[in-house]
Amino acid sequence: MTDVTLDPRHPAALARVVWTRHRVWLASILILAVLAVTDAAQARESAQFAAAALLKTAPFLLLSIGIAAWAGATGADNLIARAFTGAPALMIVMAALAGAVSPFCSCGVIPLIAALLAMGVPLSAVMAFWLASPVMDPSMFVLTAGVLGVEFALAKTLAAIGLGLMGGAVVHWITRAGGLVTPLRDGIGNGGCGGARVRAPKPVVWRFWDDPARRGKFGREALNVTLFLTKWLLLAFLLESLMLAFIPAETVTSVLGGTGIAPIAIGTLVGVPAYLNGYAALPLVGGLVAQGMAPGAGLAFLVAGGVTSLPAAIAVWALVRPPVFALYLALSLTGAFLSGILFHLWTLA
Repeated sequence: MTDVTLDPRHPAALARVVWTRHRVWLASILILAVLAVTDAAQARESAQFAAAALLKTAPFLLLSIGIAAWAGATGADNLIARAFTGAPALMIVMAALAGAVSPFCSCGVIPLIAALLAMGVPLSAVMAFWLASPVMDPSMFVLTAGVLGVEFALAKTLAAIGLGLMGGAVVHWITRAGGLVTPLRDGIGNGGCGGARVRAPKPVVWRFWDDPARRGKFGREALNVTLFLTKWLLLAFLLESLMLAFIPAETVTSVLGGTGIAPIAIGTLVGVPAYLNGYAALPLVGGLVAQGMAPGAGLAFLVAGGVTSLPAAIAVWALVRPPVFALYLALSLTGAFLSGILFHLWTLA
């Protein structure tokens, strides 16, 4: 008997493949379809809101796409390997800085971490990179500045670097005391698609347009990044439109507004389950801030969610032993909370 789960010709298997590959697009279509049936006026308003928001962010979107495609075509992402050489303190600093500006995709970060740990790179430096990388990158900086403002983008960058430095320092202290000797789970450590970048980093080819293969890679990267960013931003703007339509501003203000530390703590904790995607979260936070959420709570939400979002947490859990995973979560939440407090104090100054 044919296993329908393995036969791509079977309707159930085909539906599963389509959902797996296009679930973000399908989610946006489903939202509009449900609205069209239940509230046609809101469906039109949400579609118009999303289109206008995409048009407004188009210049920043195009710049982000160009940066990501350029990094892939030139091989500039290979420069990350240079951050993991030298004295422990220097490695932590360089790893945190590299994490804050690295253009790695979600496919590359986790295998790279496995490769670094399997090669004997100290966990302190790896953790510094690991914590900083999901929070900020060049494309994210540009889009954050476009959606939330330059001040917010700078604060998020400093939060990424600070989180990496704090995590690296804490792990360095623990490992010096004899803890976390074997961070990886059994059978993990072949490095995957990211390992080669560290084991044998290739030179950067700045004039990539002279190489037909690199020009082709630039085009493919640009297309992939365009589709990736567009699908997530479309979903985010649709959700933002619903949030603005159905969540009273006074509710947001009462829960996440104010000047105390409670909204920042709530923003930190809510960021873990509510976070969709680094790019998708930006307009959502923009909508919440417009409704009265404290900026510090917004930053805490972005930092906590970026590091501990469900897909990232699942990948980390599959890679490292429970004590390292627990430390990873503790450092993420603590760093996000402290970042939110510092940014809140800065906005009040």
